Amino acid sequence: MSDIKRDKSFTWVWVSTTVLLCVLFTFAIIPSVAAQGGNNSTSSGTNQTQQNRRYNSIMQNVFDFIQRNYVDEVDAKALFEGAMNGMFGALEDPYSSFLSESDMTDMNDTTQGSFGGVGLNITKAVSPRPDGKPMWVEVASPIEDTPGWRAGINPGDFIVEIDGTPTEKITMDEVLGKLRGTPGTNVKLLIRRGERLEFPVTLTRAVIEVPTAKHAMIGDIGYLKLLTFTPMTVDRARDAINEFRSKNFKGMILDLRNNYGGLLNSAVDVSDLFLDGGPVVSIKSRIASENRNYNARRSSLVPDNVPVIVLINRGSASASEIVAGALKDRGRAYLVGERTFGKGSVQQVYPLDGTGFRLTTARYYTPSDVNIDRIGIPPDREVNFPEYTEEDAIKLNELINANRIPEFAERNPHANTAQIEAFAVSLENEYHLDISLLKRMIRNELNRTIIAPVYDLEYDVQLQEAINIFQNGSYPALMRNSKTLKVLQEEAEKELPIALAS
Repeated sequence: MSDIKRDKSFTWVWVSTTVLLCVLFTFAIIPSVAAQGGNNSTSSGTNQTQQNRRYNSIMQNVFDFIQRNYVDEVDAKALFEGAMNGMFGALEDPYSSFLSESDMTDMNDTTQGSFGGVGLNITKAVSPRPDGKPMWVEVASPIEDTPGWRAGINPGDFIVEIDGTPTEKITMDEVLGKLRGTPGTNVKLLIRRGERLEFPVTLTRAVIEVPTAKHAMIGDIGYLKLLTFTPMTVDRARDAINEFRSKNFKGMILDLRNNYGGLLNSAVDVSDLFLDGGPVVSIKSRIASENRNYNARRSSLVPDNVPVIVLINRGSASASEIVAGALKDRGRAYLVGERTFGKGSVQQVYPLDGTGFRLTTARYYTPSDVNIDRIGIPPDREVNFPEYTEEDAIKLNELINANRIPEFAERNPHANTAQIEAFAVSLENEYHLDISLLKRMIRNELNRTIIAPVYDLEYDVQLQEAINIFQNGSYPALMRNSKTLKVLQEEAEKELPIALAS
């Protein structure tokens, strides 16, 4: 998406903070706000209407009073944004919030699926850095196959200047304004790497597509990983499935791990690729006229005789939970991994004079009529990565602070399997950490400056289990014993009194 993402201390490129991590969006235009407000007031009765008018009047009077009487001249925009943040904070809903102009730009970039820029995920400290370095823009990672990535810009590099303007003294909004632009135009950066190396880079802006899908064949099994749900996602998924079909695939793995969500329609359209008609998801609002049922079209792209396994984990949220829930409840897929995040609500984004807000307007329900908010979707087969003790965490922290793995990757950018193995063994002997974890950390570091492989079958235990299910022939029996989310929820409710009594 755009070249930023936000939290309290940093501004990042992706909308993937815990608040924005799992947001499911629909879009509306601002007149809808007035319409909804009118309906709500009418349904609440005359007393509620009078109370609404009273508080509206009080807020306006306080706004005017502050502007006339505060000791210093007050920026009306600052008061407006403060009031908006306060109102949405009062909802105590992490998914409803005021959106500044730059937040709205970020949102549009994510949901539209592409933007004009250089393809760098960036951060910028908003207070003095603990390491004492200037508050330059830092590269979190380049987006694969973009101008920034092709120029060799690495994670951890600092952007010291943009077109001659030092980044230390400008805001992130100003940084974005300088990095974004019309595709085909140039922007000049001064890059700082390490303690002393500085070099100029000229990048030609291009249309940057938000990464949404990766795919490959694993033997005769099609593997499709969806990173997020944008307008591009269903086309990328369809292209992958058509390629699998041309190669006569015998099974398919849909990887939704760490997929934080995205657009509702995109999730429905992806589900449609696997389902031959029938329900996908239902949306239930406080306003009955806005309730919706979404159904799949007839004739799926993935043939009914092709078995499907969906990989999920704690990072699978919102739109990805809609897909996982639909395929599970409809008996179309077997779920492997960990319980999902549990985000079962829908937000609408309303533009408002350059700024805007997002508001939770509905909850969604799976085909078996279950809302998974704060509960999540359990896998049919739970597979966890190794857990580490507090002692392991201390050692891991020591290893990270020693910078050993990045130094190895810098010295050996093209390290082969034998070199990785030997280095991992040396770290295991020194830090007494699990060698599979060490190998994965080394591989991840080496992959940071190249196009990472689509999958890592050597270290991914959840993917390994999915492959094993296909290969050992147990899939049909497992599907016969799989239960809908409604049945699982009812069983859990029956067991609860027994658990409390014990």
